[in-house]
Amino acid sequence: MILKYTKRMLTETNKRLLWKFAYNFGVKGLIGVNKFQKRLKKGEHFPAFLFLSITNKCNLKCQGCWVSQTNPANELDLETLDKIINDSKKQGVYFYGILGGEPLLHKGLFEIFKRHQDCYFLLFTNGMLLTETVADQIVEAGNVSPLISIEGDEIVSDVRRGGKEVYSKTLEGIKHCRDRKIIIGTATSVCKSNIDTLATRKFLDELINLGVHYHWYYIYRPVGPNPAPELALSIEEVYNLRKFMVDVRGEVPLMVVDSYWDHNGEALCAGATGIGHHISPEGYIEVCPPIQFAQEKINKDSDVYKLLNDSVYLAEFRKVVTETTRGCIIMERPDLMEKIINDLKVGDSSGRNSALEELQKMTCRGSHDMKEMAIPEKYWIYKFAKKNWFFGFGAYG
Repeated sequence: MILKYTKRMLTETNKRLLWKFAYNFGVKGLIGVNKFQKRLKKGEHFPAFLFLSITNKCNLKCQGCWVSQTNPANELDLETLDKIINDSKKQGVYFYGILGGEPLLHKGLFEIFKRHQDCYFLLFTNGMLLTETVADQIVEAGNVSPLISIEGDEIVSDVRRGGKEVYSKTLEGIKHCRDRKIIIGTATSVCKSNIDTLATRKFLDELINLGVHYHWYYIYRPVGPNPAPELALSIEEVYNLRKFMVDVRGEVPLMVVDSYWDHNGEALCAGATGIGHHISPEGYIEVCPPIQFAQEKINKDSDVYKLLNDSVYLAEFRKVVTETTRGCIIMERPDLMEKIINDLKVGDSSGRNSALEELQKMTCRGSHDMKEMAIPEKYWIYKFAKKNWFFGFGAYG
């Protein structure tokens, strides 16, 4: 598999883009994780990467979306984005996930890519705005990989995303990227309406034929003002998803990504390990995108390192999660999340002033902690990468 995948990367991608990916994301990413580990040993807490939701504008209305659109829109301006990235680079952080809403609706998006050529950006997009012009801009920037959401076939995609012709327009966006030899990623929020069609070898083979180089599976979280809890996976379905990923990783020339399990198959929470956090369109520092509560807010004059390192809220979150669950706290113990918020008087950062009420309506359900049913990685490269480069780092004792 690794030889076929290497051949794909060498023959299907623009060499300049591949070099940027290998150096800015690969080499610098490893250096960033190493610096993160060294900070942990000194009792310091600043993540190895950041997710930045740069706007709450969007052209779709997805089921279970936690982003509330406002008029006027909330957006991180270029000065604040520069501040966040420049402060983070001082700590060895060169990898950023760019989210929205739909980040392609932010007029300053490509200016940020241009200003920070020493970084690498993962662009989370629904793909509907990936025109030929946008694809040309991605090539020009060189330090960007689009991560394009695919939530089902023609019928399921329109229902899940709240739009029309979502699937066909998404495929058109992928084609524009493939024609320009861009490194392409796709992502699926796995739920009851798509697990049987998208967590399959057939679907991954289709992605390979489309020119996709990596696919990220994440688990649907029933959050936000319209949570659609009926779509949430059962423990059995999560187990089947995990087993499928472990088995298929050694079979397809495609990188299959998850952010839930370590090399031994034990569940982890990235927010609890502190390896990555989220900045909202208003500049609020959040544990992760679906948990919309914050005490600290970044602006152009902030000391970003101090805000993250000294956060009482983030510290309490790490403590509670590592002591009580290896899974997702808002899925398994929303009551504990509510207690943290009330005890520390953590503010609602959702922009709709209803996040606490939404949390109170959530019921306890299984997430990705399968305990004695944990499935270790089988394929050596995934096992090595997860053990040394991404997960755990002693957070759970």
